[in-house]
Amino acid sequence: MFIDSLLSIFLDWSLLLTSSLIIFGVTILIGILGSMLGIGGGVFIIPLLTGIIGLPIKEAIGASIISVIATSTAAGAVYVGHGITHSRLAMVLEIATTLGALAGGFTAVLLNPNILEGVFALVLIYVAYSMAFGFKGKAKSSSVGILETSYADPLTKETVTYSVHNLPGGMAASFVAGNISGLLGIGGGIIKVPVMNLIMDMPLRAAIATSNFMIGITAATSAIIYYQHGYINPTVAIPTALGVLIGAQIGSRLGGKIHSESLKKIFSIVLVVFSVIMFIKAFSG
Repeated sequence: MFIDSLLSIFLDWSLLLTSSLIIFGVTILIGILGSMLGIGGGVFIIPLLTGIIGLPIKEAIGASIISVIATSTAAGAVYVGHGITHSRLAMVLEIATTLGALAGGFTAVLLNPNILEGVFALVLIYVAYSMAFGFKGKAKSSSVGILETSYADPLTKETVTYSVHNLPGGMAASFVAGNISGLLGIGGGIIKVPVMNLIMDMPLRAAIATSNFMIGITAATSAIIYYQHGYINPTVAIPTALGVLIGAQIGSRLGGKIHSESLKKIFSIVLVVFSVIMFIKAFSG
């Protein structure tokens, strides 16, 4: 009986260690991708944890939120160091984003998991479309904006000067981004990057850097709510956060040196596949 108990404990720990190592390895790649595109990685983490590992979606969201904080901490510091992040704009937009994250977090813990999965699938389709067709490379508006700044492009070595347009629209969209972040645990970068690039007329590289700076603050706001309701599982959240943290350090350094057009199209295809998986889970429930 004693030997059987020891064997059972050994098998349990072996399975836990194996799953943790798998999560850790995969999330390193996710951290690279998420930091390169400024989206936090949650769009990949949640389908992985729910569709492949079988974790309940609210626990997956809790782990994703912790990983988003790790991504922002690692990648945001690198982008700030390179002078690409528009920190003044980030502080303004974060007011609306944080309020949205609080609203989304409180809503998420009350919603049926199948509804969350269906909403997440719709968001994945939006992200896939934005990646494949929405982004533009440089600011093109000829009108005078506000909060003018500049940075040295690490790829071309050129000095890029731009100003911000349509700040009220950006604030409104930031509230929505925060709400999506709190509701689905994906950082809000999937909304912020297209909005800053397409509506506020920021260069894509600056939008990605600024998004990375912001998403950690947004995620920390909703993490408190998920923690209070017991949806943050340390055995999943810790390897997820560590993997993403390492990947984000790598991705933030690669992001300035790689042309991302082909990469974004590949990601969009992967996201469509993930959205189908999430739709199946939502309706099968």
